[in-house]
Amino acid sequence: MSKYKCVIFDCDGVLVDSEALSNGVLSDLANQYGANLDLNAAIKLFKGCSMNTCIEKIETLINKPLPEDFEAQYRTLSMEAFKAHIKPIEGIKEVLDQLELPFCVASSALEAKMRLNLGLTGLLDRFEGRLFSCYTIQKWKPDPAIFLWAAESMGFKPEECVVIEDSYSGVTAAKAGGFDVFGYTADDIHNQLKGYPTLEFNHMNQLLDLIQNAK
Repeated sequence: MSKYKCVIFDCDGVLVDSEALSNGVLSDLANQYGANLDLNAAIKLFKGCSMNTCIEKIETLINKPLPEDFEAQYRTLSMEAFKAHIKPIEGIKEVLDQLELPFCVASSALEAKMRLNLGLTGLLDRFEGRLFSCYTIQKWKPDPAIFLWAAESMGFKPEECVVIEDSYSGVTAAKAGGFDVFGYTADDIHNQLKGYPTLEFNHMNQLLDLIQNAK
C-alpha cells in the first residue's frame, strides 16, 4: 500500500510535451531583440520559470528592456505552436487511467494555457475542477505556495502527497513545502535535477509502481 494519498502533477513537461515548443517560441522571439539563444540554451535558462522571470533573464542578456507587448506576442505565437504540435507526454494517459489515488495539476502557467494544452491532448476532463495556477495566487515556484494550496484544496497534508515535477524550480518548491517529489528526467538534458528530487525516473511507465511501492 502506498504511503501517499494524493498525487500533484506539474503540467508542462510532465503531462504535456510543451517545453521544447514554448522555449522554441520564446527563444525565437527573444532572438529578434538580440538574445542569440539556441533551443538547448533556452531550455536550460527558462525551464520551470515564470514569464516575468523569463523576461527579466532576456532583458539581462540583451541589456535593455523588451517592448511592452513582448508577453502578448509570445502568448499568441505559443498558442499557435501548441495547437499545431502539442502532444501528451508518452505514457501519461495510461498512468492517469490506472491511478487509484486522487490527483490534480499545479502549474506556473495561466489556467487558460493549462486548459488549452490539456484540452488539445485529451487530458482536460481528467483534471476538471482540480487545476491550480500560480497566477491565481500570484506566487510562483520555487515558492511552495502553489503546492500547499493544491494539497489543502484536495484535502491532504504535504506529507500525504507526492509531487511529479520536471524542473529544478518545481522540485525546489515541492521540497520547500515539505512534499516528496519525483523528478521526471526524460527531457532533463542538462542534468539540472540530478540528486535533488526524492527519486528520479525517466519514463511514465515507471510511475505507478514508484507511487505504489513508496515507503
